[in-house]
Amino acid sequence: MAESTASGTYFDAASTEPAHPAARAALLDALESGWADPARLYGRARSARMLLDRSRARVAEVLGARPDEVSFTASGTQAVHLAVLGGLSARRRVGRHLVVGAVEHSSVLHAAELHEQDGGEVTAVGVDRLGRVDADAFAAALRPDTALACLQSANHEVGTVQPVAEVAERCRAAGVPLFVDAAQSAGRADVPAGWSFLAASAHKWGGPAGVGVLAVRKGTRWRSPLPADEREGRRVPGFENVPAIAAAAAALEAYRADMADEAPRLSSLVDRIRAEVPRTVPDVEVVGDPVHRLPHLVTFSCLYVEGEALLTELDRLGFAVSSGSSCTADTLRPSHVLEAMGVLTHGNVRVSLPRGADASGVERFLAVLPGVVADLRRTAGVIPG
Repeated sequence: MAESTASGTYFDAASTEPAHPAARAALLDALESGWADPARLYGRARSARMLLDRSRARVAEVLGARPDEVSFTASGTQAVHLAVLGGLSARRRVGRHLVVGAVEHSSVLHAAELHEQDGGEVTAVGVDRLGRVDADAFAAALRPDTALACLQSANHEVGTVQPVAEVAERCRAAGVPLFVDAAQSAGRADVPAGWSFLAASAHKWGGPAGVGVLAVRKGTRWRSPLPADEREGRRVPGFENVPAIAAAAAALEAYRADMADEAPRLSSLVDRIRAEVPRTVPDVEVVGDPVHRLPHLVTFSCLYVEGEALLTELDRLGFAVSSGSSCTADTLRPSHVLEAMGVLTHGNVRVSLPRGADASGVERFLAVLPGVVADLRRTAGVIPG
């Protein structure tokens, strides 16, 4: 088996992107100038408010929104919950029917579960083997009593880009607001227009953890599912973390600019992985759309190998990757995304390349992987020793 690498190679950007230098610089500056309460009227507070407003405008520009449509939350998950539950609450008189894609992030599905427990109804629209919903099938799930529809911009486990523009058109024709979870694509690619609610998370683009983004289009009905608060346009309770927000805005601007060159380069490295893994590893399935996908992410499943064992061995050799199918003590079940796609769930590996990932790291990974899989299969008694 291959020797351990001298330094760790991080291939889990889909979980969190390493801090962008622009975020570090902005955070240090804002810790000096933006720590005061932006809701107050004295000089330091006004300076903090100006920094908060500038940050809001910068984020809105990248997301294709108006500044007054953007609010900052404590996380991407909180932004999702506020969007889904607030959108449903505002249209309760229309009905209590919610439509979601079957492969949405767990934060969306957990909000849907809460809605069901409260007496609402949820329809999950299935996906094909590439992980994509069909726009016509999604439209067919909409009803006169549908209060809200939810569709992610791109899948967090397999990278497949969803038909947001087409679904948004169907939702608009039906008079149903559309929530788009853009956590995996914000900063990497433009989100198609047509959404009514949008959520994103700063640590996905190299900003600090603890900053999420909730965008609510002007004219869209929304009612907070939480107790009233004066902060963030009455949408998000609690004291704003202005230094972290400033860092998030700086990182988003810089990261989006980086992607003009980085996205094609990372995509070519992913193409290399998609081609080489099935050539060198027997009984493997590369999943997700090979073309209409996020530029940095590839997922494959290895038969006869447990995902956790594979990740542990790769970590020992210096590669930090993730797995959608590793059964944890919390879930004790494979990935709902892979199950919905009808693809292999055992021995699943998600490789997601961060900004600046180099070809040499990818080549080392490709050189190590066949031996790791072979050794684990041999240990399991699948391949004779």
